[in-house]
Amino acid sequence: MNVPHPLPEDLAELIARRFRVLADPLRVRMLDLLRDGELSVNAIAEQLGAGQQNVSKHLNVLADAGMVHRRKDGNHVYYGIADEGVFALCEQVCGSLQTQLSSLAALIGGPTP
Repeated sequence: MNVPHPLPEDLAELIARRFRVLADPLRVRMLDLLRDGELSVNAIAEQLGAGQQNVSKHLNVLADAGMVHRRKDGNHVYYGIADEGVFALCEQVCGSLQTQLSSLAALIGGPTP
């Protein structure tokens, strides 16, 4: 996809909104859990050691952003990944962090991560 340069103001706002959704560590951890498949709110809360209400709130933010989808089955709601592109973004950030950490370790003479 070709992104226009300079970015139009409305597109820049949409991009910034996407990054704000990913700016919370708990949401990133939720996305990572859902990488292996759908989970219920209770299962996510249990695996992350977080409260059910807090997890639900964050899942709603992710769903509103189109990153996860909901599926209701009886009294349970299951969440899964709706946009696999979020993992490519996370992988790119992780790779960049590894490069930065390696450079920093080389500067201070520490072990390379």
